[in-house]
Amino acid sequence: MDVLQLDVSGRPQAWITPREAAILYASDGVAWTLGKAFHVLRGGIQRATGVQSRIEVHPIIAVRGSIPCRAWRHTPTISNPKLFVRDRHVCAYCGGYFPFDELTREHIVPVSRGGVDSWMNCITACRACNGRKADRLPEEAHMSLLYLPYVPSLHEDMILRGRRIFVDQMDFLLASVPRSSRLHA
Repeated sequence: MDVLQLDVSGRPQAWITPREAAILYASDGVAWTLGKAFHVLRGGIQRATGVQSRIEVHPIIAVRGSIPCRAWRHTPTISNPKLFVRDRHVCAYCGGYFPFDELTREHIVPVSRGGVDSWMNCITACRACNGRKADRLPEEAHMSLLYLPYVPSLHEDMILRGRRIFVDQMDFLLASVPRSSRLHA
């Protein structure tokens, strides 16, 4: 399980390994933590005291310092795994639920007709519906969208990255996700 790294103000920065988190603890780079410690790293035994050093790693850590505001203005990168999770593995045309290997990234406005590869032009479709629509617009193929695309927020993007997430981490991230998001369903 990875650790959710935040900046001091609580904005997600990255998923890091427990060992990377331990380096931040050891260098006094952790400002605050959330959740119950889930991993303990043990070091050597101090000769003077006979006590073994240990670092308890929490599921959420805030790192000292700050990130420029412009770093949070970018749009999350789109990938098939994140797109399929955003759309809950549901085909936007037939409404069927499908496993990952039976889904495709469908461009509402086909790339061959000037459509772009973006969150607002891409939806999840099963292979059959994608083939039926082909390089036409949905209205030309007489296929209507059952849901609309949207650009995930930073917090949603951290969830969509497909990691195993602790309850503490999910609760923290979902608290900043709009109630209208499909991730709440």
